[in-house]
Amino acid sequence: MRIDKRQPNKLRPIFLGPGFAKYAEGSCFVKFGDTHIICTATVEERVPPFLRNTGSGWITAEYGMLPRSTHQRVDREASKGKQSGRTQEIQRLIGRALRSVIDLKALGERQIKIDCDVLQADGGTRTASITGAYVALHQALQKMVDRKTLPKLPIIDQIAAVSCGIIGEDVLLDLNYHEDSNAEVDANFVITGSGKIVEIQATAEKSAFAEKEFTAMLTYAREGINELISLQKQVLKID
Repeated sequence: MRIDKRQPNKLRPIFLGPGFAKYAEGSCFVKFGDTHIICTATVEERVPPFLRNTGSGWITAEYGMLPRSTHQRVDREASKGKQSGRTQEIQRLIGRALRSVIDLKALGERQIKIDCDVLQADGGTRTASITGAYVALHQALQKMVDRKTLPKLPIIDQIAAVSCGIIGEDVLLDLNYHEDSNAEVDANFVITGSGKIVEIQATAEKSAFAEKEFTAMLTYAREGINELISLQKQVLKID
């Protein structure tokens, strides 16, 4: 029995609240159970130096955890003068995921910066960030279309992400912190609305896993992401 009494293939209660931040071009307050994150999108009329005069845009992401987002206070990384390897890896993942579903040429020479700030962490912060960041990004792009600074949405597909894991003989979807810290296998799946795989991170934390177990995790992940994609459509009011 899971600690929150969910079935193995069930997501935690999910909430996506677009338009949460007053000043950002796009925003979403996302909850995956007790994991709470604010995602914002900022549009800049410029691109990094390596993209100047190419006609292509760019999407990048920054990720951070507030000091009391976990059981014990963690120092702000700014006070240490550098980001941790984990932080850099997660924000690069978020950026890659979002760029995979955007026509960067159609975006033009603009950069959209995504900020994902973890208010409360209970497992799955990177997957919740990707899922909420897509909502914030879509909202920012739609505003540009409404203002006629873009002729149409440069969106190729939707994207969402979810975690899976193995504890004992059980394959579980959307791990909370208790489950994640006790899992023999931990995996994150980033998949588009059309079912294409963008990235899979799967690690045997304690013991190796069989192909059939990986297949079971992928099956659960696809089911969970289909639910997340439907919820994104619902809150964004798109078909």
